[in-house]
Amino acid sequence: MPDLSRKRERERLPVRREPHWQRLAKGAYLGFRRGPDTWIARYLKQYRALDTIGSDDYDGAKRQAEAWCASLGASAVRRSVRGTVKDALDAYLADLERHGRQDAAKVARGQYRVCVYSDPIAALVLESATKDDFLEWRDRLRAGRKARSLNRLIRAVVAGLNRAVELGHVGNPAAWKFKPLADEDDESETAIFLSPAQRSALVAAAEPHAAAFFRGLEVTGARPKELASATVGDYDGETLRLAHRKGRPPKLRVRHVVLSAEGIRFFDEQTKAKLPKAPIFTRDGSKPWERSAWAKTFRAAAEKVNEEARGKDRIPLEASAYSFRHARISELLQVHGIDPLTVAAQTGTSLRMIEKAYHRFIASAMREKLAAVKEAT
Repeated sequence: MPDLSRKRERERLPVRREPHWQRLAKGAYLGFRRGPDTWIARYLKQYRALDTIGSDDYDGAKRQAEAWCASLGASAVRRSVRGTVKDALDAYLADLERHGRQDAAKVARGQYRVCVYSDPIAALVLESATKDDFLEWRDRLRAGRKARSLNRLIRAVVAGLNRAVELGHVGNPAAWKFKPLADEDDESETAIFLSPAQRSALVAAAEPHAAAFFRGLEVTGARPKELASATVGDYDGETLRLAHRKGRPPKLRVRHVVLSAEGIRFFDEQTKAKLPKAPIFTRDGSKPWERSAWAKTFRAAAEKVNEEARGKDRIPLEASAYSFRHARISELLQVHGIDPLTVAAQTGTSLRMIEKAYHRFIASAMREKLAAVKEAT
């Protein structure tokens, strides 16, 4: 279901006769009809046009729809509770215990203490919390956690909030509805490719420090974390030293990325007049880049691009700063015809991962090379 609370998302809805519905409670819905841009409430098979509500007044439409649905059936919309995210999760825990599920409540309470109660999102009023609030919360949690662990915590929170809404807490489930994160170490699961036009648009839409960081990702194929850690001393005028930890226990793996002439010009400019131990890229001239910062900045640039972009020029919702790496690897294989072994060494991955994630590019490059081979007769 769409997030009707966001004007930008409502404007992107297709024009159609049938309203776009958002669930308020069991059997109760708020609808928005794109075209005339009017609101409508639905309870079971009964409908009511909300003619007095302006197209931009989501809160007013939601209140009126809830009141109307409640007047038709007390079980459809419970007594509204307007509390914080923490209040909603506490209500869920109490509900578990009320139904004799003490063990489940104990596990969930431990998870909430780890990922919500000590985070600023706990104090947000659930009714006012937006998709961006929850995305920023998720980004803050990512530090030091594998995607599978983070997905597990998020599922626990989503389950609690969804149940809290059923219990009467006012909130919009679309705000905390996420696609599971893929593990960045498994490149085959996260390979979102950006075309040169899409990448140029993102760089142009980003603020200057972010634009430089994104451009650095584009010319090196580095993982964002690797590039964020690179210092001026790691650049020798021709290559860039990058390092990442992988394996169990994690082992530091170092490589030297050979830069193109364009890449050398770019890094000459980025490292000019900086001390050897200074980071090459910063968020604002001093603060280092962190996962939550580059994720937030990428989303902002993507949203700016998508305000005007259409069709294949739009930035996919699943794209991230990591997509610059995927684009670089795919183009080294497909466009520039570099062999997989060299690409693996340049980008710090394995032949197995390249074959798994980029096999279709290897196959096309191989066919072109075989076509030029003169077989012995």
